[in-house]
Amino acid sequence: MKIAVDAMGGDNAPQAVVEGVEAARDLYPDLEFDLYGDPSKVEPLINNSDRIRMIKTTEEISMGEEPVRAIRHKKDSSIVRAARAVKEGKADAFLSAGNTGAILAAGLFIVGRIKGIDRPGLTSILPITKPGAKRHNFVYLDSGANAESKEKNLVQYAYLGKFYAEQVLGVANPRIALLNNGAEEDKGDKFHKAVWQQLNALDDLNFIGNVESGDLLFGKADIIVSDGWTANAALKATEGTAKMIMSVLKDGILHGGLRAKLGYLLLHPVFHRIGQKMNTSTYGGAVLLGLKAPVVKTHGASDSVAVKSTISQIRTMLKTGVIEKTVEFFDPEAKVDKPTKNA
Repeated sequence: MKIAVDAMGGDNAPQAVVEGVEAARDLYPDLEFDLYGDPSKVEPLINNSDRIRMIKTTEEISMGEEPVRAIRHKKDSSIVRAARAVKEGKADAFLSAGNTGAILAAGLFIVGRIKGIDRPGLTSILPITKPGAKRHNFVYLDSGANAESKEKNLVQYAYLGKFYAEQVLGVANPRIALLNNGAEEDKGDKFHKAVWQQLNALDDLNFIGNVESGDLLFGKADIIVSDGWTANAALKATEGTAKMIMSVLKDGILHGGLRAKLGYLLLHPVFHRIGQKMNTSTYGGAVLLGLKAPVVKTHGASDSVAVKSTISQIRTMLKTGVIEKTVEFFDPEAKVDKPTKNA
């Protein structure tokens, strides 16, 4: 299995990318890597070139560039070249920590979407924070690929999330919920009410109803679907709250005197476990589900651990054949009418 890697994307590139790739290479003997980027910056960082090939590119897409324009005009950028390698069958998956919009555009316009999928959804794996929860994470989509969505898009996201949860996370009959402004059936605007009705009518989905943003990390569902605008806003509000709490705790410890500092020392193992649970490096990257091959965006600030975790995530996707199973389901020529509860 070969992964095309944008070695130039991300705040800590190319060093964190190379270190993460080498760590994954050492861990998984069935993986090979093509690194796309500037050889003068990347090659000195490679300690062992076994199963790692350097492919020279002459352009880079920066974080602030307009995505579609960038991929159309910078044909020799590391993002475009890596995506094209997947399109041409020279690699099985594409990984980058670079410009999110450019990665999404390259995935959509170069790698291509699966027949039957109108709009691919950006899929994040988020932690479950409820003490004693049986699961440690859940599937969340669309987390930002599409600012506007139609009802059928969210229904498709439910199926995409189901395939991912079953094949990659190993969840049998995953519970699916709709992100809404209330848990009751009649909550939300016309759009969300209509989506609720459509999801509830499908007998091959384990739809459990609405979930509020305040319960996002409490493990009430294995998959939470939403339009990209709402999901992204809720996710950023949750991340901001978590950062604020950590900042307040840090300030309290620093200015709380000797007793606060002693308390911190005693509770240090607890804080470490919390930090590990909330660390995005643990859960891999965001997958653009609905494309013909794995296209995965890891966080722009990813370190080598996050890169390695994301590669592990891609490897699982390739080994389980989740994309092939999704293609088989959504291809209009192979798809059958979905059963409904009223049928």
